[in-house]
Order: sequence, then C-alpha cells, then structure tokens
Amino acid sequence: MVLYNNLEKNERGVSESIGFMLIFTLIIVGIGLVTLYGYPLLLKQQVNADEKIMEKNMIVLQNDVKSLAYKTVPFKETSLKIGGGSLMLFNSSYSPASSTITIRDSGGNIYVDSFHSGDLMYSSDAAGTDISLQNGAVVMRRHAEPGSVMLAQPRWFYDGPTNTMVINLVNITSEDIMGRTGIGTVQMALGEVNYTKIDIPVGGHFYLDYTPDPTPDGQNYLVAWDNYFRNSMKMTPTATVNEYQLPTIDTKPATLVIKNYEVFIKSL
Repeated sequence: MVLYNNLEKNERGVSESIGFMLIFTLIIVGIGLVTLYGYPLLLKQQVNADEKIMEKNMIVLQNDVKSLAYKTVPFKETSLKIGGGSLMLFNSSYSPASSTITIRDSGGNIYVDSFHSGDLMYSSDAAGTDISLQNGAVVMRRHAEPGSVMLAQPRWFYDGPTNTMVINLVNITSEDIMGRTGIGTVQMALGEVNYTKIDIPVGGHFYLDYTPDPTPDGQNYLVAWDNYFRNSMKMTPTATVNEYQLPTIDTKPATLVIKNYEVFIKSL
C-alpha cells in the first residue's frame, strides 16, 4: 500500500511538470510568432504612417511658399516631425541635385536660361521614397520603381480666351546645404521677385526645355513633370528631347508672363 501511494504521488508530479512545460512552450511559441510576423508588420505600418505624414507636411510647406510668393507674406515658420527619414535642402546653386528649365522663342531669344529651382527633399530609406518640394510643386518617387508622381501642382496656368500663359518659377535657396531629422522648424523668407511680360506676335511660338536631375540615383522627377506639361498645361512635345511648345492660338497675339520668386530657407 505504501508503494502504491508513492507511485501515485510521483505520477501527479509528472503531470504537473508536463502541464507547466506545455504552457511555457506555448508562450514561447506565441512570443516567437509575434516577433517573427507581428513586429515587422508593425514596423511597416509605422513606415507607411511616417510617409503619409511627410506627404502632408510637404504640402503644408508648399502652402507656405505660396503665401510668401503670391500673398507677399514676408516670413513663414512651420514646425514639423520628420519621422522615418531626413529632410534635406539642396539650394539652387547646388547643381547636381537640381533640374533646370530654359524658355526661348522660335527666333532663338532666351528668356529663362537654365533656371535651377533648388530642392527641399524628404528621403526615407525604410520606405524607399523621396518626396520633394521643387519649383512650387510637390513630387514623389520610389527608389525601387521607375517613374514619379506629382502630389500637388505648381501655380502655372494658361487662359485660352486671352491667349495668356503665366509661369511662376520658385527658386529655393539658402546659405548652405541643410539637413534635419526628428523635430524641425522650417523658416522661410521671401527674397527677390522678378517679373517679365512678353508679347508674342501672331504665329509666334515659345518653347520650354526641362532637363532633369542628371544623377543616376538622384531626384529624377521627369515623368511627373512630363505629365504636368502635357496633360495639365497642354504643352506639345517637340522633336527635341524634353522640349515642349507652349500652348498659344496662332490666329491672334499671345502673352507670356514669367515670374521668378526667390524663397530663402533660414533654418530646418
């Protein structure tokens, strides 16, 4: 009888140990599954959230530029959170990271010669995305995919009844190249403003040449600007690469207005 009682007690102890090991194993497996599948998913969601926030932030900065350029507000300051990447400023004199625009007439007279807009760019390696504020527009490209898209258009327009086209060129500049991560405050001030009005005779034509950023892994937004020139501004591509004819009605005189705004970035 004593031997039987001892065996019964040992069996109960073994059962409790096996139960504990099973529960402990299930907990470890659960933690492992969460770490393996759940944590990367949470990181991806955070990266996507950071990207969406920066899209909105860049549009806010675009509105600041509009206030400076078109409402003659002398100074704007915006605080923002730069998550998942960095915000960098390539001023207009930093040629390798900037596209250029040239405007000429059919007679060979040049009215805008290799205009550099500069680039205020958010870059995220985690999301593989660049979002730039350049020449008054907000454009985006993904590192792993060809092409680009314009999130917010610049303030250009063509009026058919009066045969008038207005091109606003925004020059983002600073004393030096800047960069910021985390919390930053973008301070902008309005600099020089130039205005040119050109009367185009009947049958006269003007041409715009857009030369994208030449760096192979840089901010090449050619597709976004090409779609804007063709579809929104109704420009016609010519036989020359990256050259467009401005829309005019050949049967009556036209007017081309070119405004050049300098926006000085004081700090990020």
